[in-house]
Amino acid sequence: MDLIDRTRKFVAGVLADEPSSHEMSHIERVESTCMKIQAKEGGDLRVIRLAALLHDVGVVREHREGGDHADYSAEIARDFLLSEGMDAPTIDHVVSCIRTHRFSRGHKAESLEGRILQDADRIDALGAIGIFRAVMSMGALRCLKHASGVEKTSSKNAYAEDPLDGFAEYMEMKPFKIMNRLNTAAAREVAEDRLKIMHQYLNALEDETSFR
Repeated sequence: MDLIDRTRKFVAGVLADEPSSHEMSHIERVESTCMKIQAKEGGDLRVIRLAALLHDVGVVREHREGGDHADYSAEIARDFLLSEGMDAPTIDHVVSCIRTHRFSRGHKAESLEGRILQDADRIDALGAIGIFRAVMSMGALRCLKHASGVEKTSSKNAYAEDPLDGFAEYMEMKPFKIMNRLNTAAAREVAEDRLKIMHQYLNALEDETSFR
């Protein structure tokens, strides 16, 4: 088993009970999108794949403690890669990509590899899968608040009295701003098609929920 496979197995174990939209299927979609972007834009594929696999491994700790899962993921990734005997410069590179990936923090990636991870992660919030993930995440956050009283301050729209209002607010806060925050031409090509799907869905949703 090579390092990529060992990393995949490690992350799958950590995220086995992840209830929100940062589960293993998201991780593997981001990895796949990273590889497609890298094929057009270049960059160190090994660094990109490791960063993609490990970029959300800290989300379980965020659910438990609050804070920023990007920082937690970077710490966990460093410890894991050190245990695997990886050289320090490569670890630093992977960790940098992870630490700057999160949309809501507005970080500027320090390398092409980091920019590709940012783009791939953001693209997974677009299109049909983006709609599915948004609804799934809102439901999970509402259930978490109901069960434990924990409320994520970065996701206030999830707790709107009317979930439709919360969903509309989320769309304006994140997906519709993503195009202007993508780094690569390859990512923008994918985003254009996915945003068309989202606009079509929202138009249909408005028609179906209008009381005019």
